[in-house]
Amino acid sequence: MRNYQKLIMIGVTILFFSSCEILKDFEPPVSPEPDPLSEAEVADGLKQALQVGTKNAVEQLEKKNALYKNSQLRIPFPEEAKIVENKLRQVGLGDQVDKFVKKMNHGAEAAMAKAQPVFVDAIKEMTIKDAWNILKGPDSAATKYFYEKTHDELYQLFKPEIKETLNEMQVTKLWSDVMTAYNKLPIQQEEVNTDLPDYVTQKAMDRLFDQIAAEELKIRENPVARVTDLLKKVFSRQ
Repeated sequence: MRNYQKLIMIGVTILFFSSCEILKDFEPPVSPEPDPLSEAEVADGLKQALQVGTKNAVEQLEKKNALYKNSQLRIPFPEEAKIVENKLRQVGLGDQVDKFVKKMNHGAEAAMAKAQPVFVDAIKEMTIKDAWNILKGPDSAATKYFYEKTHDELYQLFKPEIKETLNEMQVTKLWSDVMTAYNKLPIQQEEVNTDLPDYVTQKAMDRLFDQIAAEELKIRENPVARVTDLLKKVFSRQ
């Protein structure tokens, strides 16, 4: 009987250690730690993000009616001259005002493509330190950096294009016609002095940077928007 018990104990011991060996074979492999991002990879990733974001933004806004038919993006009649719009609509000249607003937005849409080379040059100048600060910053950090670094230059290059486009589409003439009609009204008037190219340029730039911010947020939050391997690697570990 004792020999029988000993055999049982030996058998149980063998099974126990065998089971341990089998379980070791089924242990999930330990995932290796991802390679740390190099400074160059971070910089290149951020540059790609800006290239993707600015390209998408420009392509969306340069389409005809992209601004005009979108109530959230449409550039309205100049706020400084709101009294002009109201008075003209009151006396039955609303069609002329609507025509002006439509062509003004089309002028801004047509000029959007002119911004892309400015963005490309600004992206090339980004330093590695800038890239790390953006990666660790808030969701709009890249857009804010981009705005601060390019706004003045972009404005100086963008405004002449806007002005030329407005002239080609006779928007400036329409503005003159609207103001002439307003000045002929038998009402007490306040002097209105609106720099139309400046107004349209500022509004167009606001829409453009808002669109870039939306693209940046998509890249940060939506893996599908990371269209290159480097973008996936950088933004998955931000």
